[in-house]
Amino acid sequence: MDTKQTQIETDVEWVHEIGRHIARGDTLDEALAATVSFAIALVNCDRCFIYVRDGAELALWVWKHLDQEEPKYTKLPLGNGYTALLAEHRVPMAISSNSQDQSQARIPDQWSTDPGETFVSVPLLARKELLGVINLQHGRPRRYSLREVKLLSSVGCLLGADIGISRLESQNSDLLMELETRKLVERGKGILQRELGLSEHEAFLAL
Repeated sequence: MDTKQTQIETDVEWVHEIGRHIARGDTLDEALAATVSFAIALVNCDRCFIYVRDGAELALWVWKHLDQEEPKYTKLPLGNGYTALLAEHRVPMAISSNSQDQSQARIPDQWSTDPGETFVSVPLLARKELLGVINLQHGRPRRYSLREVKLLSSVGCLLGADIGISRLESQNSDLLMELETRKLVERGKGILQRELGLSEHEAFLAL
């Protein structure tokens, strides 16, 4: 079996494994942990962080440091800096800093092939909405192939859809709970009105 065929089979196996976590309804932690392992094996990065949207921020969810250091950033502002560009372009971005320590983000066509990139950020998307990012850091610059960029982007879409579905399920659960609560309140009001001769407003206040 040639090297290219082996690569294809490995790629398919990794994406299939992440898909299985999602299809089985595993916890988000399990799917994201599998993604960290996949990303590190794919691009041989030194650090991998996955952030998930939490209100107006991206919160650090899972990570792996080869040097075991504590993460420097546990929150990222949503809609500012490179996260705004990720939401706009919806493709992996290479992130670098200029001499004024300001972040610059570049789309894949602008990535360096010599010497390569040290920081790549992959969006987690659901219906064009940015729900998280995968950040990959290298101690030494690394060249990324088109195959790797497409794989990371595909995994980002899978995870983004999973996060989006999880949030819809949570919202649906909250709505059902609210509906059941309203039913109980209405039933209680009816009992108080009937048994104690209270008005609807008085029965509501009593509850």
